[in-house]
Amino acid sequence: MPLATARGTRVHDEIDGQGPGLTLVHSVGGDAEKVFGNVVDHFAGTRTVIRPNFSGSGQTEDDGADLSVDLIADQITAAIRDGPVDLLGFSLGAVAAAAVAAAHPELVRRLVLVGGWAHSISPRDRYYFQTWRKLLVTDRELLKRFAALTGFSAGALDRFGHDGLAQSLADAWPPAGIGRQIDLCGRADIRPLLPAITAPTLVVGFAADAMSPIEGSRQLHRANHGSRLVEVPGEGHMDWFAGPSGLVKLTHDFLDS
Repeated sequence: MPLATARGTRVHDEIDGQGPGLTLVHSVGGDAEKVFGNVVDHFAGTRTVIRPNFSGSGQTEDDGADLSVDLIADQITAAIRDGPVDLLGFSLGAVAAAAVAAAHPELVRRLVLVGGWAHSISPRDRYYFQTWRKLLVTDRELLKRFAALTGFSAGALDRFGHDGLAQSLADAWPPAGIGRQIDLCGRADIRPLLPAITAPTLVVGFAADAMSPIEGSRQLHRANHGSRLVEVPGEGHMDWFAGPSGLVKLTHDFLDS
């Protein structure tokens, strides 16, 4: 597990494979392994896959202060080390990846934004993340239930079955640092940065996403005139965790085109 530093943060990441660089940035409450452990082998045969853990996740260490998009972007930039690379971010990771591409166009060859958003200052978004925060403080089992109900489509939850859903409640999630990540989600706004992105960009949104509604992906697409938007029908925010082949193919086709 290599180590990079950014603003006093010790950023731990995972590096696999060999070849042109591909950096994968996880979501709120996730980490390098939980989010991308099931996809890394699809790319590591031909690429060097870098999976940084930003503050609040994995073994990355910082001072515990409030998070900002700029801080997470700096942590990702430090983990990249040698560019340019292809950069894929999921959820809050997509917000941070877009910030990296805007600030450091020389480091990003192609950009993939999955389930992301341009800002979270709308009444619905603030209300949503405030609910996450209150559940984190009051009842972590209810937070797990709420995250599952909004993170997966109804079809995906039914495929887990009664036993699978019950087993999910025994998982150690959420991590200790998730509170700061949730707070950042509730105030993130990267709209001023988006026009500075020059890398060819693929935006992937999920039509049945109740956690990060599809309008967030449409916002990213509209603000980046060089982007391509793919709206995946019937899928929720995290459905691809159980079956990543569709997202892997979209990513391969875009990066190799």
